[in-house]
Amino acid sequence: MQIWFRHNWIVREQWYDWCEELSEEELLRQRTGGVGGILHTLFHVADVEWSWIRALQGKPDFQESFDGYRSLEKVKRLDRDFRPEVEQFVAAWNDGMEARVLREIRPDGSAAVFVWGEIMRHTIAHQIHHLGQLSIWAREIGKKPVSANVFGKGLIQPGDA
Repeated sequence: MQIWFRHNWIVREQWYDWCEELSEEELLRQRTGGVGGILHTLFHVADVEWSWIRALQGKPDFQESFDGYRSLEKVKRLDRDFRPEVEQFVAAWNDGMEARVLREIRPDGSAAVFVWGEIMRHTIAHQIHHLGQLSIWAREIGKKPVSANVFGKGLIQPGDA
């Protein structure tokens, strides 16, 4: 589990670096698909990751809107503020947590039941999905996207057991 979160964090940091070359206007431009635009999508990915981890810990959700984070520096700072709590939770992950259950009451009063292992994998896949959208938008503006390739990220060293 830890390796996939680390992979996502490395790729997300590469996207932040990639964004340094764009104007604020380009970062905020509304686009087709996703949650709206490049910067809003990066905000959304960090928010959703932290929100699910908070839910698993029985802590309150982050309820702020993107409106307060409409700059690359603010989104990066927010992500860096969230990350230590996520890293700590991911580092403590063990097989005994896989089948734990999270029950939530939705705003309409209905109940939702989630399995922790599925939540963790959904969180990983959620970022990959949205970074695919960023890749499409990158190509639309004539820029090479960040690679989500696992190779070359140093996630597993030769001889690791």
